[in-house]
Amino acid sequence: MVGQTHRAPALATPDRPPTGAWRPLAGDLALYGLSAMFALVTAAGSTLGPHRVWGGIATVGYAAATLCVLVQLVLHRVFAAPTGRRALTGRAAQTGRAALTALTWAATALLPLIVEAARGQGQEEVTVVERAGQRLVETGTPYLDRTAIAALPDHERLLGYVPYQPGMALFGVPRALAGAVWWTDARVWFALVTAVALAIALAMLAPRAGDGALVRAAQAATVLPVCALTLAVGGDDLPVLALCLLALACAATDRPLAAGVAVGLAGALKLFAWPVALVLLAYAATRGRRALVPYTVAALGLPVVAVLPAVAVNSGAAVENLVRFPLGHGLVGSPAASPFPGHLIATALPAGRTVAAGLLVVAGLAIGWSLLRRPPRDAGGAALVCAYGLAAAIALMPATRFGYLLYPIAYLAWWRPLRDSDARSVVVPGR
Repeated sequence: MVGQTHRAPALATPDRPPTGAWRPLAGDLALYGLSAMFALVTAAGSTLGPHRVWGGIATVGYAAATLCVLVQLVLHRVFAAPTGRRALTGRAAQTGRAALTALTWAATALLPLIVEAARGQGQEEVTVVERAGQRLVETGTPYLDRTAIAALPDHERLLGYVPYQPGMALFGVPRALAGAVWWTDARVWFALVTAVALAIALAMLAPRAGDGALVRAAQAATVLPVCALTLAVGGDDLPVLALCLLALACAATDRPLAAGVAVGLAGALKLFAWPVALVLLAYAATRGRRALVPYTVAALGLPVVAVLPAVAVNSGAAVENLVRFPLGHGLVGSPAASPFPGHLIATALPAGRTVAAGLLVVAGLAIGWSLLRRPPRDAGGAALVCAYGLAAAIALMPATRFGYLLYPIAYLAWWRPLRDSDARSVVVPGR
């Protein structure tokens, strides 16, 4: 066509493989190699027993994955580069990378999870969720009121608080009903919900998104150490993240009601889903009433329906756990103390907690104003807003953890497949 120039593809030579053919595997090599080093350091130096167990098992899994990638790169160098064939591209090659991702997730997250569940090892979050499930079955609410918490021994008071939405207690119900066996561990059910939600989300995006971007997105939510370690030793953040990613995938494929249901379920588990719900609300508003109404009903209605029974049974207990404790007014403080700016301000300055909370509110208002003026026009843009917004929140929260970074990292990694899969980004012939 006149006015257009066409660039010939770079030819392979014995010294140079086809352009871009090696890059996905080079990224995999860096991911698995650095993850193996992180797991080894964790196994050798962590002061937490569950973390050391994870590190010992995960080191082997990451090392095996690194070896697999090295073999693929060597085979490409030996057989593909001299002939100019693009051996590392195409659906078959990406399928191999996806299979290795799944196997690595099983080796570095699921296997140590099962080992620790069988041994009765885990972080305090697991105990909190399982006790909440027991209380839900026995009393109809997962929460203890302030008087009941004060009656606990000093070392038990922190475990008496449930700083989650009521839906999280459902993961503790299997143990309440069937007793203490490995498969009733709350982490097993965290992993099941995570796997199902991620599988559905990836299947939705697969027809339009590039295979390489999908594999990288899957890795960011599964085999990345901050995700694998979190699932194996604690796990409560992973189903929340997976449901939020499913909501973004539903939005990208023009399923507003399904998006609302997914993010509503996540919001019924933990507060970290609520910013995602608000960003998707702004996105739904750009799609018109047909998308806005069903999304809003599901996304905002499900968390409300989940919390109403707890409020009806014991409103004081719900307020103590969901309001007073997160704001720092409980009988004990949160143990989350990673040295992000918000925590440093809260601990180092006079009235530091108030200052940090004020900065957090200002950041939230700024992001809200940005959403009103320029709402995201595609699901990929919504994922970027979620990533930046949660990164700012994590940095400014007075009580926070490094593990929370799994949220913005995953949203950033899912930006490209969400953008490519957005229903409005498809070119209609003749327009």
